[in-house]
Amino acid sequence: MQKRFWVSWLKCLLLVWVAGSACAAMAKTDAVATLLAKHASLEEQLRQNQFKRPLVLDSAELPDRLKGDIYAVVDHPFGTVTAALNDPNHWCDVMLLHINVKYCHAMEGQPGTRLRVNIGKKTSELLINVARVEFNYGVAAATPQYLEIVLNAKDGPMGTSDYLIRLEAVALPNAKTFLHLTYSYAVNFAARLAMQTYLGTVARSKVGFTVTGKGADGRPQHIGGVRGVMERNTMRYYLAIDTFLGAAGAPLATRVEKRLQDWFSATEQYPRQLHEMDRGQYVDMKRAEHLRQQTVR
Repeated sequence: MQKRFWVSWLKCLLLVWVAGSACAAMAKTDAVATLLAKHASLEEQLRQNQFKRPLVLDSAELPDRLKGDIYAVVDHPFGTVTAALNDPNHWCDVMLLHINVKYCHAMEGQPGTRLRVNIGKKTSELLINVARVEFNYGVAAATPQYLEIVLNAKDGPMGTSDYLIRLEAVALPNAKTFLHLTYSYAVNFAARLAMQTYLGTVARSKVGFTVTGKGADGRPQHIGGVRGVMERNTMRYYLAIDTFLGAAGAPLATRVEKRLQDWFSATEQYPRQLHEMDRGQYVDMKRAEHLRQQTVR
């Protein structure tokens, strides 16, 4: 009697495991199909757009959340993308290219991998003077066709919270890869007040990428406000990813310098939105921050 019980129990356990594995496989297949369908639906926009590269940017301002999405085709095989981005230390190298990121360190432990990220001004700063955000890093999926990396953080600076950075990648023909980057965070009243102060002073002339109309001179007018902030930062993170991928094949001794120079060159393609300082200022600041990233733990 007892033997039959244990045999039945093991059979049930096996069925649950098989069913769970099948469901997980179906979910990954669905994710691939969904992302490829999105690529097909954006084919015309990827071919013709203001960015002069296969890229589409969307943003949204919700009552308590800001969100940016970028869809792009990169000229790198899926295997190269996976090798480069399926590593938390590489994500620190990516994030440090962003002009506001002052430091990043990947830490293994319980309950999992975390990225300790310091975010500050567009100038050199001591770490003690800048805000720290702790991202949980996770690989949601990694198959021969599909990669999904998720970074999230409960708390952020100045009334922001619930940060999400999510990257999906799917293989395309001709050694290309289709990427979907999501960047979003929640905002409370204090965060909105701080943003309004920022937008009314130092950032009053800054805009995003979404075209809202044409001026009297026929030139495009771009969205401003908090959506403009979100679009600029989403683009900065995307250009950091693309730059990191582009430098992956460079000799190790020149890789960091290539990333810095290439990221700055990429942002200067959109000076209306992204220009903040000259090349020498950016490169000197980031060289020092990269050295600090290697020596401070």
